[in-house]
Amino acid sequence: MHTPPFRLAKPPRLKLSSDELAGTGLRAADPCCTPAKVSFSNAKRRARLAELDGQLHCSIVGTCLSTHELRKLVPKFTGLDSRDASDLEIHHSAVELAIDGGAGAKALHKLLDEHYAVAIRRFDKAADDVELLKLWDEALKSGDIPPAYWALMTHPYATLHVRQKAFGELHMLSHLVGAANRADIRRLVALEAENAELKEKVERQQSRLQEISMQRDASIAALNEQIMQLTALATRQTPTDPTDLEAEISKLRDKLADTDQRVALHTSRREAAEQRAQQERGAALALRKSHDQALALLKLVQSECDALERATVDAADSHGAGTRQASLDSVRGKRIVYVGGRPGSNAALKRLVEAAGGDFVVHDGGVEDRKGLLAAALPGADIVVFPVDCVDHDSMNTLKRVCDRHQIDYYPLRTASVASFVELVDRLRPEHLAQLGNPPPSVFCMRHG
Repeated sequence: MHTPPFRLAKPPRLKLSSDELAGTGLRAADPCCTPAKVSFSNAKRRARLAELDGQLHCSIVGTCLSTHELRKLVPKFTGLDSRDASDLEIHHSAVELAIDGGAGAKALHKLLDEHYAVAIRRFDKAADDVELLKLWDEALKSGDIPPAYWALMTHPYATLHVRQKAFGELHMLSHLVGAANRADIRRLVALEAENAELKEKVERQQSRLQEISMQRDASIAALNEQIMQLTALATRQTPTDPTDLEAEISKLRDKLADTDQRVALHTSRREAAEQRAQQERGAALALRKSHDQALALLKLVQSECDALERATVDAADSHGAGTRQASLDSVRGKRIVYVGGRPGSNAALKRLVEAAGGDFVVHDGGVEDRKGLLAAALPGADIVVFPVDCVDHDSMNTLKRVCDRHQIDYYPLRTASVASFVELVDRLRPEHLAQLGNPPPSVFCMRHG
């Protein structure tokens, strides 16, 4: 974006010559496009939260602080009730505190500095705005957005262009993630709620089991003490009648049998409770595994959406300027053999590759094309690609053997979608292959949008 989506502060009264104004691309009569009142790019210290433009506070508070943290801090400086106030009211009050300055803004600034001290130290190594943007791009790739956003916005070398770029990319990430992963987010929230409910249930059962065990031990101790007292009493007393002695012994035996039955009942209940607790722990582990799988799938889908977004933007730019698509440069002049897939997506992939200057050969894996043609089509190919959900095992094994024989690189795809193919092509770009490993996809904050 070339201009920020917010109103800038009034510019300082700087005496610039016409040549200097022409070099910056600004006009003397455009105060909305001139720098803010305080330029922190030449300052020797980091910017304070209250010194930033008022339109930036909403994105900083929403991205870098959680609602739980704000509920503990905002009521100390406002009249809001931390329990009755809505999340939106808490957020608005925090933004107003940041804009007004004063003790509330200082407390917010201190909280942000404490949370993201590591990121601030990492960004302090930047000696100019170019290095600062490089650190920001690395944070976008790794998905560590909130610490990097706060460290960048308050950095001494954060110019107007730097803040504009970070704000714009953060804004567009909210649209992309919200549109692509709404269903996955709902499922993730439901799984987390169910997991929390199961944990509370297990804790209640453990507490009840401990209470039953303590009651059982107390009952056994009381009965043992009563038996000892009766035994001592019977020993001290001289039996005058053998019949009375036998009756007393029979009574004690009945009590002992009743005690044994109660002990057996409590033992069976304890064992049943332990079995239920074990089952609940197994269910909790299964839910945690499902939760981790859902997160992994969500990250993979985000990576594919990012690659498809870049390819779409490049395609639109290249169509308007008459240039080639930059995101598909790695397929230019290469012959790609695509095995399997669906007719609709295969046609779209063929158009994309051919538009980027590559050769795209499709083999359906033996549905209509003869399988004998598969081995003949692979030699001479630069890359062999196959979606694991739309190809049979026989064709997959055949192409692996042929690729190993001819030393051809082959890559499996998660699905037969256009997004999976574009994400693979993006990973095969030279600048990505030069890295030690592929970085994880960016993860946008789901709480604040």
